[in-house]
Amino acid sequence: MDLQFFLGGLVEGLKAMTWLEGIAVFFGIASVMYSIREKIWVYPTGIISTLIYVWICLQYKLYADMGINAYYFSMSIYGWYVWTHPKAGQVELPVTWLKPKGWVIAILIFVASYGLLSIVLSNFTDSDVPYWDSFTTASAFVGMWLMAKKKVENWIAWIVTDLVSVPLYFYKGLVLTSFQFLFFTVLAVLGLLAWIKSARAYGN
Repeated sequence: MDLQFFLGGLVEGLKAMTWLEGIAVFFGIASVMYSIREKIWVYPTGIISTLIYVWICLQYKLYADMGINAYYFSMSIYGWYVWTHPKAGQVELPVTWLKPKGWVIAILIFVASYGLLSIVLSNFTDSDVPYWDSFTTASAFVGMWLMAKKKVENWIAWIVTDLVSVPLYFYKGLVLTSFQFLFFTVLAVLGLLAWIKSARAYGN
């Protein structure tokens, strides 16, 4: 796949883009930008984007991704609360690294969600990408949980999710959304670097 192929796909995606997808993309990018800067606006902008994508994913039979966007919505409410209610003596919730127990929980969340989703999608829906869809959803489950906890490793989960989502959405014909995830990959790398720096500043 060369540059001309991707540029051609981007042009076609822009032509086929609905106003609803455009709004979802805009607020999705805004949410990631706010997340990198540790700004609380990550949540209201993310809520708008995820609610729109619940509808879009339903239309394109991306049922696991529809579920993950519903999960994003609920975790955004939770993360919004956690970020605005730091522990006593803290001005704000600090960025920290996962401890061994956290890694175990993260791995269990991924394995359990992937196993359950792949079984459900492959046996009880008409999805044509059940395992692919399940993988991106399971890794995003982990990423959203870690972001709500303000853990550096959330960006690693998002990098994996974004990289796998690029070809998935391209395959499903959501070209603009595919390019959004390509852009998200770059932002996630920048977010990882920024949060590593932030964790060091907090002394973690």
